Amino acid sequence: MTLATAPARPLRIGPIDLDVPVVLAPMAGITNTAFRRLCREYGAGLYVSEMITSRALVERNETTMRLIRHHESETPRSIQLYGVDPKTIAEAVRIIVAEDHADHIDLNFGCPVPKVTRRGGGAALPWKSKLFADIVDQAVKAAGDVPLTVKMRKGIDRDHLTFLDAGRAAEDAGAAAVALHARTASEFYSGFADWNAIGELKQAVTSVPVLGNGDIWSADDAVRMMSQTDCDGVVVGRGCLGRPWLFGELATAFGGEGTTVDATLGFVANAFRRHAELLVEFFEDEDRGCRDVRKHVSWYFKGYPVGGDIRTGLATASSLAEIDDLLGRLDHTAPYPGADAEGQRGRSGHPKRTALPDKWLESRELASSASEMMRGAEIENSGG
Repeated sequence: MTLATAPARPLRIGPIDLDVPVVLAPMAGITNTAFRRLCREYGAGLYVSEMITSRALVERNETTMRLIRHHESETPRSIQLYGVDPKTIAEAVRIIVAEDHADHIDLNFGCPVPKVTRRGGGAALPWKSKLFADIVDQAVKAAGDVPLTVKMRKGIDRDHLTFLDAGRAAEDAGAAAVALHARTASEFYSGFADWNAIGELKQAVTSVPVLGNGDIWSADDAVRMMSQTDCDGVVVGRGCLGRPWLFGELATAFGGEGTTVDATLGFVANAFRRHAELLVEFFEDEDRGCRDVRKHVSWYFKGYPVGGDIRTGLATASSLAEIDDLLGRLDHTAPYPGADAEGQRGRSGHPKRTALPDKWLESRELASSASEMMRGAEIENSGG
């Protein structure tokens, strides 16, 4: 399913050496331990947790403490933090380091979701350049020997770009790498990622790795991105939804050890079943795990000859026995459907005006009146 290959290009992030320059992007409700373990079974890389709210971690929210746990097979362990207050983020980082929860920490400055940006968080925050620099600086100091990286977007919209300034600031503060999702917040997940921006960032940030994110649907895309932009690695998000074996193809494409598969319907059915099994183990609840895997049905079986009755059944199943019965009705010999199973998956939508705090764009300095409002950004997302 992929032909392009590239010379072996290991990636070093602080003290962490990766055989292949591939990172799993944090995705809410997706990149829990179960999904990370499944992806890891096919290929190498760095597999990052769901976004964790720093305030919730400091308050030891029960859901958050579950989300930061890793299976014993996961190494290196990676956690992504979200926050808007330098002191709170630094304290969350100290907890992670002191209690040995992770080997790598990533900071999220790329979330475009309105409930986050309207409070000045996520992709809106780098516009306040001093606040951004303070957060990264304090987080890096709190992390000590644990490498800390930054993931961001191009900016709020095409008239308010921040990625070059933010990239340099993160580098100056001691970040171990910077990753760019090459869209603005206003673009959300629509259109095409601007890979040229990744190349610009690579030229601006010279002492630490620059990672590219956006529109990697196949190993071919990853090879092209690195060739076109000269970036040091790729961050893969929506492209692996329903296709955890993409990490095997990526590893192979970059000269590492990966599993290349023949994605017959039987193979996909077994992968889906394995995902459900891992979710049941993660939640320690069969009904909860089977309900959680429902969101993955359309992604796994995109383009395959799976009837509506079976799709509906899988999207309502509440036990592994039900899932087994439904998967057993499929024609496991049905071949990979080619183009029908390829291309975009997950969120897309249309460009829209980014929700921002009142008068946010009038200055790149944070007004004192905005501080209390921004603290609400973490409270609203408390729990991970």
